[in-house]
Amino acid sequence: MESVLVFCGSSTGKLPIYAEAAQHLGETLAQRDLATVYGAGNIGLMGILADAALDKGGKVIGVIPHFLREKEVCHEQLTELYLVDTMDERKKKMAELSDSVITLPGGFGTLDELFEMATLVQLGQDNQPIGVLNVNGYFDPLLQQIDQMIQDGFVKEAQRDLIIVDDDADRLLDRLAAHQVERVEKWADR
Repeated sequence: MESVLVFCGSSTGKLPIYAEAAQHLGETLAQRDLATVYGAGNIGLMGILADAALDKGGKVIGVIPHFLREKEVCHEQLTELYLVDTMDERKKKMAELSDSVITLPGGFGTLDELFEMATLVQLGQDNQPIGVLNVNGYFDPLLQQIDQMIQDGFVKEAQRDLIIVDDDADRLLDRLAAHQVERVEKWADR
């Protein structure tokens, strides 16, 4: 594992624990000499993550669409910055630049990114291990929804392992590094 794509909010959330988790993850990635790949924002958890990794001498790679850069939400002090035209291109480029994924708390965009990666891995179009850092139980309702999807036959039981969940960043990184994505041959019922 050389680079970690981090999906997270462009807001900090209401509880300080979310910002603390983003800072800790950024520092940890830098200390482990893992490049941080993210959406290039300078606000919210995104900005905290990037600043923490940069402050510890880490490599931080951002990908942002032109229209967001024009709104002045782009972090301009990154190690590398890629400009793209669309949000779709952003997700594709971030995936190309990384070999694993961690999702921190966030909103619609964060969940979109998480589930797009899970879908790509499910369909065999990507093979990155996907982690969820479950800070303060933030993702518990979402994990319950995934269990419901399995119970009701919309997701295979074996696909649950596509998303590795932990509440400790160091442990999650260790688990991602050791994880081998297993192919589920039959991912849909006919």
